[in-house]
Amino acid sequence: MRKPFTAFRGIAAPLPLSNVNTDAIIPSDYLRSETTDLARGLFGRWRFDAEGKERPDFVLNRPPFRRAEILFAGENFGCGSSREAAAWALQRFGIRVVAAPSFADIFYENAFRNGLLAAVVAPDDLAAMVAALEAHPDDAQVEVDLASQTLVRGNAARIGFQVPAFRREALLRGDDEIAGTLRHVETIGRYVADDRARRGWAHRAIAPKENP
Repeated sequence: MRKPFTAFRGIAAPLPLSNVNTDAIIPSDYLRSETTDLARGLFGRWRFDAEGKERPDFVLNRPPFRRAEILFAGENFGCGSSREAAAWALQRFGIRVVAAPSFADIFYENAFRNGLLAAVVAPDDLAAMVAALEAHPDDAQVEVDLASQTLVRGNAARIGFQVPAFRREALLRGDDEIAGTLRHVETIGRYVADDRARRGWAHRAIAPKENP
């Protein structure tokens, strides 16, 4: 179990780049030790120069976006590899939601399995939200309501997003993959009992042998 996902209001940062891959999200240099600061590693090559100094023009280095909890990104976010640390790095930085028109399949699943909301938004809605955030960085607060699947900036911009129903319910309940499976334990038990009655030979074949 994890902490249930509740509605919240946080700073949203615009990063409307397409095909942002997992090596850009968390470069391999930051994965060589289990004690590495993944929060610092997030977009490490884009946030820092070769001497480790912040690049002032990168969005997450600029106020108020350096405190972002929501990221508006371009299509096919998280492509490249199956690097689960991409989801970890976003969360360690403080990002709770990534909204994009599409996600790479493996990143999409990794996000939900780690409690990170990957919200699919329409391209036109993304463009409008990014334009508003870039034009008014002093008004970058966005409310995230997973139950109603809406993102709201102030009183003007309200957009919807798509998320699979079972993933939405799992986040709202705080279920991890194990907790989600255990919610079906009775159904699983009935299936096993029925299968044992129909194919007893299969269950006898895989049953552990007793010690002599």
